[in-house]
Amino acid sequence: MRRYLVLKAAGTSLIIGVFFFAYLHLLHHPVYPVTVMPSTELDRLLPFRPEALFVYLSLWLYVGAGPGLQLRLVELVNYAAWSLMLCAAGLAIFHFWPSQVPSSGRDLSPYFGFAMLQGIDAAGNACPSMHVAFASFTAVRIDQVLRTTGSPGPLRAANLAWSLAIVLSTLLIKQHVVLDAAAGLVLGTAFALASLRWGVAMPTLPSTAIAGAAIHARTHDA
Repeated sequence: MRRYLVLKAAGTSLIIGVFFFAYLHLLHHPVYPVTVMPSTELDRLLPFRPEALFVYLSLWLYVGAGPGLQLRLVELVNYAAWSLMLCAAGLAIFHFWPSQVPSSGRDLSPYFGFAMLQGIDAAGNACPSMHVAFASFTAVRIDQVLRTTGSPGPLRAANLAWSLAIVLSTLLIKQHVVLDAAAGLVLGTAFALASLRWGVAMPTLPSTAIAGAAIHARTHDA
């Protein structure tokens, strides 16, 4: 995490900023007629849980762990390139097929944070859910790092649990419907797997090498 820390933080912020600039432009200036996404029976069964907003917003902390865990500069550049391609794919879909979630008629003003959410991330550009796409892309890439480094199973489980909690939060705060989340899951996972298939992955190290590197790092810091 310490390697290229400034570059990682600045690069992640820049990519998010550029994405949101284009995202909000398409949101407020759709080129084609906007499609209202249909609700499913599962959408109707899931309750509205305003406290899930905190999990929803945790994505912007979670996505930083993906590039943060890249060891070499070439891996970091590869990660950024595929992240940008994921952003471009989502924006292209929103350009040619703008969508929005159905109105619930619910007054969200009494709930903390929802006025800000509606002002920044209104319920348009719904399908695919890029919130879910970013979460699934990050989950796959973090899991690859954890597997490569021989990290404990509970850590990998925690990574999966966090990503799934973010996916569920999009449905519980009614920011997306199930079809949006499913499409975002497919999109993000597809780009993550493609980045591992055709990108530059971390070299697999034996556990003795990992332990030796950790000891060397501690000795160097001391």
